Amino acid sequence: MRAPEFWRTGAGPWPRILAPLGGLYGLAGRLERAGGRPPRRAAIPVLCVGNLTAGGTGKTPVAIALGRAVAASGRAVHFLSRGYGGRARGPLRVDPARHDAAEVGDEALLLAREGPTWIARDRVAGAEAARAAGAQALVLDDGFQDPALAKDLSLVVIDGGAGFGNGRLIPAGPLREPVARGLARARAAVIVGEDATGAAGDVHTAAPGLPLLACRLAPTDGAAALAGRRVFAFAGIGRPAKFGETLAEIGAEIAGLRPFPDHHPYSADDVAEILAAAEALDAAPVTTAKDYVRLPSEARGKVVVLEVEARFADTSALARLIESVIPPSAGPAAPGRGA
Repeated sequence: MRAPEFWRTGAGPWPRILAPLGGLYGLAGRLERAGGRPPRRAAIPVLCVGNLTAGGTGKTPVAIALGRAVAASGRAVHFLSRGYGGRARGPLRVDPARHDAAEVGDEALLLAREGPTWIARDRVAGAEAARAAGAQALVLDDGFQDPALAKDLSLVVIDGGAGFGNGRLIPAGPLREPVARGLARARAAVIVGEDATGAAGDVHTAAPGLPLLACRLAPTDGAAALAGRRVFAFAGIGRPAKFGETLAEIGAEIAGLRPFPDHHPYSADDVAEILAAAEALDAAPVTTAKDYVRLPSEARGKVVVLEVEARFADTSALARLIESVIPPSAGPAAPGRGA
């Protein structure tokens, strides 16, 4: 789905009308986290990258950056994802050569390009499968609100351009849980991009003393080829306008931007419309890596993909957080070692 505008602005009657449902949503989440069995602890460190809002905040690039930093400590790192948008329940090790987004989800495919990746609706079972396959540390992409698996380190990712929206719970707003309650379980917050919404102040108010890390999504070296090029952009991510901002930053000439709902499964008709629009504007069709893996395979050669990576302003602060749960070992290990 595409987030309604009132989630961002709080304007109109809907936030107030839906507020009682938001209260019930919050109560259900609180009961789920408080009731049932205590969280199961894995035999290896679990580092979680999550958020407090619905929609994309940059979790997967941050998870990849975290995985690289953990690997630098000398541990064999595996990734674990729920596999959102895919039909497989897992535990299943993702093979990009055999699996597609319809089976394992787009985020898992991106993670699998970086290192061994598992999808599992049951994250405890997924953690055990990864450990049995040689993982010495696990990076969990999402799952912050899942109480089943204990986390040794949790980072809450915040989109600097969206912040916490109107501050209300789903469906009255974008929040999965109240900000203060969620941040109380985190070891640090990560603001991705320019803090245009005052999210840092909100974090300091809700969780005084919580470490705050700055991060940006930077285009990789291949993005230089798009500088000065006329492009027709399309994206089905949490905030498609953010993709347009990235293209503008690298100097691309944006002839048009077509937004799609987050995790949109592109059909052949979608691709035909995109290619026709790009041709009419004499522009190259360009999209995100997350969208690219959801395109029909026969269409990928006709579309340019812009790759980005998460870069932390203070890598030493991130390293200290990691070392608090994973002491450095004797030598470095690649993410896939021991797999």
